[in-house]
Amino acid sequence: MIQEKQRTLKNPVTITGVGLHSGQKVTMNILPASTNHWYKFKRVDLEGSKPIAAVAENVTDTSRGTTLQVGEAAVCTVEHVLASLFAMGIDNALIEVDNIEMPISDGSALEFVKAIAAVGTVEQEEDRVYYEVPKHLAYVDKPTKVEEMVVSSSGTKYTVLIDYNMDVLPLQLASLHDLANFEAEVAPCRTFVFLHELEQLVKHNLVKGGDLNNAIVFVEKTISPEENERLAKFFNKPNLKVIEDLGILNNVELRFKNEPARHKLLDLIGDMTLVGARMKGHVIAHRPGHRANVEFAKVIRQRMLEEIANKNVPKIDLNAAPLFDIEQIKQKLPHRPPFLLVDKVMEMSESHVIGVKNVTMNEEFFRGHFPEEPVMPGVLQIEAMAQCGGILALSSVPDPENYLTFFMKIDNVKFRQKVVPGDTLVFKLELLSPIRRGLVNMKGTAFVGNNITCEAEMLAQLAKKS
Repeated sequence: MIQEKQRTLKNPVTITGVGLHSGQKVTMNILPASTNHWYKFKRVDLEGSKPIAAVAENVTDTSRGTTLQVGEAAVCTVEHVLASLFAMGIDNALIEVDNIEMPISDGSALEFVKAIAAVGTVEQEEDRVYYEVPKHLAYVDKPTKVEEMVVSSSGTKYTVLIDYNMDVLPLQLASLHDLANFEAEVAPCRTFVFLHELEQLVKHNLVKGGDLNNAIVFVEKTISPEENERLAKFFNKPNLKVIEDLGILNNVELRFKNEPARHKLLDLIGDMTLVGARMKGHVIAHRPGHRANVEFAKVIRQRMLEEIANKNVPKIDLNAAPLFDIEQIKQKLPHRPPFLLVDKVMEMSESHVIGVKNVTMNEEFFRGHFPEEPVMPGVLQIEAMAQCGGILALSSVPDPENYLTFFMKIDNVKFRQKVVPGDTLVFKLELLSPIRRGLVNMKGTAFVGNNITCEAEMLAQLAKKS
């Protein structure tokens, strides 16, 4: 089987427009990115803002589209551009914007898709990685009657069923079984709204960027001539009326009979990118919405991360003779009890090291953390990992007894479960780049059994003792 390669844009793409709800002008630049970057947003109008990764844990709001946020920087209505990048075969991109909302365009993804197609894509060196979904995963929200599931499949497929129990919008089905058809069959499909929802949005001073040219409006009730006149004036549409046989305002013509279901399919594809990887699976959704999509993406992403973690669990025999015992570790590290936090090293190469810490009730820190419920402090787990990594770093110099290692930076720290007396911590440290000029950059992961307790990226400096 030919392995697919990751792809990015050949050249940057620039799209300008207004945000649907804010009505403010926005310029979006979609830039090529390196392998394994995935999709990240950057607010260039906010000084010092960090990139916002398009992953489910960064979602902070789903009330009027999908919002991602890191720190003070947020980006709204990201689903259409994400769906476009994904379906057009882009694996890595940086999306720079100078405002909070993405351009709404005509309410579809067509402008994004055409812009991407115009510049084309380029193959990258690394292989494309798919998450192969197990037998099935499901998400159900009984109050809203939303059901979503993903089942095993040889490819990437989507099916959406919408049913609002309204005569004006009867049951509709839409499917996409080949992403190559996205541009023709899904990208042109515009967002839709019911008249009562539109009235509420207007009442709350939203949809400032909506001018009835970027949404299909379904009218689920009879409107009086006076109400029709008021709407016509508000939206500056003198001939506004309801198309009787369709039950929609005459602001737009349907591009497909099932355009609403196809648009829900578009949103679903965009929200499913928040899993953080391509999937081989068939996603089937009944009455989907952004909140349910994101919650389901979290379920899938959690399962994926657990499977990745289990694959990365060090395969060592804790009963085997260590590579370095505690006395040999003391010859390499300057630390001493109660601050020597590595008991033995089981494995080491030029780029990785695996060490062990047996956590007992006799640890000094348990006297105060916490007397009634002892828990190993997270900072000490990081310190223990750093000491383990320090053994690898110090092994790179001929006279390790004459060197010390000093922290310079710690990034992407995550604590996943507590460590208690009786646990055996296994540390796996891997170089993120070769050691140069005494700079040591490592990714560290701590395990208890098959479970990750914490992880971090650490930068340290090797320095001679004064």
